[in-house]
Amino acid sequence: MSVDGPLDDTNSPSRPFADLGPVTLLAMLESIGLEPDGRLLELNSFENRVYQLGLEDQPPVIVKVYRPGRWPDAAIAEEHDFARALAAQEVPVVAPLDCQGASLHHHAGYRFAVYPRRGGHAPALDHPETLQWLGRLLGQLHNVGASDAFAHRPALDWHWMARQSRDNLLAEGWIPHHLEPAYRSVTEGLLTDIDAAFRRAASWQAIRLHGDFHPGNILWTDAGPHLVDLDDCLSGPAIQDLWMMLSGERAERTGQLSELLVGYKQFRDFDPRELHLLEALRTMRMMRYAAWLARRWQDPAFPAAFVWFDTPRYWEDHILALREQAAAMQEPPLCV
Repeated sequence: MSVDGPLDDTNSPSRPFADLGPVTLLAMLESIGLEPDGRLLELNSFENRVYQLGLEDQPPVIVKVYRPGRWPDAAIAEEHDFARALAAQEVPVVAPLDCQGASLHHHAGYRFAVYPRRGGHAPALDHPETLQWLGRLLGQLHNVGASDAFAHRPALDWHWMARQSRDNLLAEGWIPHHLEPAYRSVTEGLLTDIDAAFRRAASWQAIRLHGDFHPGNILWTDAGPHLVDLDDCLSGPAIQDLWMMLSGERAERTGQLSELLVGYKQFRDFDPRELHLLEALRTMRMMRYAAWLARRWQDPAFPAAFVWFDTPRYWEDHILALREQAAAMQEPPLCV
């Protein structure tokens, strides 16, 4: 899921990829000196468009076509620079290829990047050894992240991840009329709780993060994990890259976090005050996800893929999930 920041252009065309067909994709590769062989496979992606394309006498490559209007070139360049900085420090991340002296390219009104193809499967998060390995990876990633700062990427800001999401959904009439009082009530309480959580966490250190560190962005092989998709990299607290590895009941999440931190602390200290943010970040993501779907609804790919979104049942379930989060926000932070 995307965590669109303030740079997101909500006035982008309703059909942003309408003329992105095979001919255009093949021409993209040709424009940077690569020789496609005509093989093309569309991969699962909604915010951007991602394809595997075959090359003559070379391994296939992955082509990522950026959503028009979402990020300025400078922000995409920082994404690429961060990936290269991580790779230079032997953090296993799939970085974009340089073709003709650049990694960000323009063709037919689109911006795109080319990546080497890497295989793998989702990590087995029920294995302590896997969690420790991911903890070590994140400790290394965060050391690189703390060594410099972003100038053009967003910073994690609960106002645009939660309050703006709520206000936009209400202003644009997405909440069914009979559910609006319940939605207003539960989200107003959650916004108060999120603000309190950030105040309890005090002055956490903002570092460069992966930003969307979930199992779908981790490819596991016999040699271990490697990371993909830095499209949502941003500045924020370290816990933002840790909390999506946690699931289940409180005891399970406590055990998972403990294993992650065993590995993490081999490379980097962890500020326990950030644990106050864990459920706040989960709540913010839930609210942002609903707003993201609404904002992208004019893109034909979204109604086709998320047929359940624009229904009263979805909003009933969403409000119920937010109420459960309201209860979770009242619990003490995990203790490890």
